[in-house]
Amino acid sequence: MNDDTQKTAPGEAYPLLSKIKGAADLRQLSPEELVSLAQEIRDRLINVTSVNGGHLGPNLGVVELSIALHLVFDTPKDQFVFDTSHQGYVHKLLTGRNGPEFEGIRSSAGLSGFLSRDESEHDAFGAGHAGTALSAALGMAAARDALKSKDHVVAVCGDAAFTCGITMEALNNVAESTKRLIIVLNDNEWSIAKNVGAISKYLNELITNPIYNRLHHDVGSLLKNVPGGDQLLKLGKTAEKGWKSMMVPSSLFEKYGVRYLGPIDGHDLPLVTRYLEFARDSQEPVIVHVVTKKGKGYKPAIDHPERFHGTSPFAINSGKTNGSSKPTPPNYQDVFGKAMVKFAKANPKIVGITGAMPSGTGLIHLSNEVPEQFYDVGIAEEHAVLFAAGMATRGLRPVCGIYSTFLQRAFDQIIHDVCLQKLPVVFCMDRAGLSPNDGATHHGLFDIAYLRMVPNLIAMQPKDEDELVDMMQTAFEQELPAFIRYPRGAGEGVSIKKEPRALPVGKAQILSDGSDIVIWALGPMIKDAFALKEKLEAEDGQTVAIVNARYIKPLDTELLLSQAKQAKLVVTMEDGVRTGGFGSLVSETLSDASVVTPLVRIGWPDEFVAHGNSVSDLRARHGLSPDQMLADVRAKLKAAHA
Repeated sequence: MNDDTQKTAPGEAYPLLSKIKGAADLRQLSPEELVSLAQEIRDRLINVTSVNGGHLGPNLGVVELSIALHLVFDTPKDQFVFDTSHQGYVHKLLTGRNGPEFEGIRSSAGLSGFLSRDESEHDAFGAGHAGTALSAALGMAAARDALKSKDHVVAVCGDAAFTCGITMEALNNVAESTKRLIIVLNDNEWSIAKNVGAISKYLNELITNPIYNRLHHDVGSLLKNVPGGDQLLKLGKTAEKGWKSMMVPSSLFEKYGVRYLGPIDGHDLPLVTRYLEFARDSQEPVIVHVVTKKGKGYKPAIDHPERFHGTSPFAINSGKTNGSSKPTPPNYQDVFGKAMVKFAKANPKIVGITGAMPSGTGLIHLSNEVPEQFYDVGIAEEHAVLFAAGMATRGLRPVCGIYSTFLQRAFDQIIHDVCLQKLPVVFCMDRAGLSPNDGATHHGLFDIAYLRMVPNLIAMQPKDEDELVDMMQTAFEQELPAFIRYPRGAGEGVSIKKEPRALPVGKAQILSDGSDIVIWALGPMIKDAFALKEKLEAEDGQTVAIVNARYIKPLDTELLLSQAKQAKLVVTMEDGVRTGGFGSLVSETLSDASVVTPLVRIGWPDEFVAHGNSVSDLRARHGLSPDQMLADVRAKLKAAHA
């Protein structure tokens, strides 16, 4: 625990927050106590995330908004749908989850860092990817109408969610699907990186339009100061709508049939509460545009919004990230990003594309050094892939830097627009494997399975950072789509050659000879393969060959079959799901060739993997610890020779 972390017991440190179990408790507080509660919540967020890491900035920005939501509505009867839901920590604190489980948020024994239907009845809809809230909330509202229920549905969407195509699709259907839906547009001008595109510019114009703001301020002042303001609220808003339509252009949202209110100060709790009350009582879809400050109440988070969007543990006083004094190898994302700079400078046709993740993917290096060859399209992975396909038709060599889990959103574009047309787009897939603290929505465990069935592509995984750069070189020399997957975090500490070399396509690399057992491993699993080899040779007298598979597609079938025909056992090791994964590919290949050598497939089970403290922790929980893998191999050997 940090030296400057709160040491007192939660009840002593947070006297008001410790009493809040739900909305009924919240409504017992005076206006002054609500202000104090907001500060206690911020203190709690800072103290807990300083130890565990987490999405601090987004949550500091929605404290007053979250309190107002729980003052006006009653969960779980009324349903909140938080877009992405990483800003749901305050919601958790206000719905009876301010105990030891919150202390351990994002760790094995604690709460999820996102909302989860399995965790609480107050979490109406789980999420981890952006852009899902409005569609889900609209579906809930339509179902409520069909069931003739009277509850309320509130979608809380960040401004970046409106760069997602699915959000705009939902917006197009709101007026046709329901007469009662509340949309809260939480506008803090940031998602993870600074927002880009026309929607961001449009929202900024609304915020800075002096006529909009003056008219809004006049109405707000009237409602605050005139007796009977509650009765005037509806009249005031009707008048405001008329005034705005005469004096400024109609809002984009009103053209979609959604009543627009705002923009308002999202940290003015009484004001936000009044607007939400009006939205609650409206008989038409309403969007309430609140402007908030990401990181509010903690200066380091305000000064560094990108770093504190999702932070690792840090020292509270300074905001500096806690880290080991021992030097570590560069992260894969930075190896990729710096290699992109080198490739782009050498070839002006090479361009990098990100979906609002320049730092997370490492493409920030390209943005800084060769900005004319860099594109950030916002949280719009489907568009990013199709945009890249269009570029490739004109002879450019686009590189999409996208997390494995987020690329799932563009599966149709991969098949229909890139691979079907054999367009040479390169996909560099960060976070392939586990993202331990983030959990099921962020683990990149499915890409091997969903890519290996698609024709006309090359799929690779490097064993180290030097091989990653070689695979990028290989991809640029192909006339087919190429996918390179690599894990989150530090590389292996392998130095990178001055000049990369292309690898022979579809050829694996023998790392160690042996004839009894053959292990085919991908990426980070190669280290585990060598640990298995050491045990099996020293304790079981088996000779073990290790192969760096390199290619998922095309598989080195010739080498695999020649080894399998001579071996007692074949073992595959992958950092992905077993179902349909690399081991399945090897099994099918052996079966098609009528090779009956026993096979052990080591990979992740057919289930969604939750969050945990570390990769090793989660592996142990799912049968992938070194001892468990060794036991599986020994059991298969014994059964094969019984």
